[in-house]
Amino acid sequence: MGILLASKSPQRHAILTQLELPFRVVVPEVEELEMGSPSEVAIHNARLKAAAVEGDAEEGELVIACDTVVDVDGIPFGKPENADEAFTMLALLRGRVHDVVGGLVVVDPATATAQERTVRTKVRFRDFSDELLTRYLEGGEWAERAGGYAIQGTGAAMVAGIGGDYQNVVGLPVAALLGLLEETANWDEIARRARATA
Repeated sequence: MGILLASKSPQRHAILTQLELPFRVVVPEVEELEMGSPSEVAIHNARLKAAAVEGDAEEGELVIACDTVVDVDGIPFGKPENADEAFTMLALLRGRVHDVVGGLVVVDPATATAQERTVRTKVRFRDFSDELLTRYLEGGEWAERAGGYAIQGTGAAMVAGIGGDYQNVVGLPVAALLGLLEETANWDEIARRARATA
């Protein structure tokens, strides 16, 4: 009994480890949607990831998949392809508020059921200098990050405040995840196992 996490994200791995939930990882190979409504993009990509690894689930495992998108005036910002694109994204975010959208899917292969949530967290950026932005980009932390920043890293220097689930910005909306897990048939056994191994 446990969780099959459909993700290569070290942040999602770290969050599940922090929660002391038993899990293993299978990295999904999918072509992610990039354009559309940010909420639709996030949940669509999470569905794709879950479907890609569902066949790898062992008996009793739940499949968890998540996708994170930054919503800027209804335009989805995913992961920048290079430092120039990261600069453009972060310069547009500077001095304003944006939403981080987490699309979350929990699949129970045993019952062929799936539950979904879309979570939004508001993030307000400081009006930081070009010098700070250049230093941030030189550090390389922007790579593989929705919107080009990591709030749990040196990217925190750009953030003035947030409203909502901090872990959603990191990469996995914890409150929504726990709510979905508690609604599944296998949750009691997963929680029991987690307590036994803690």
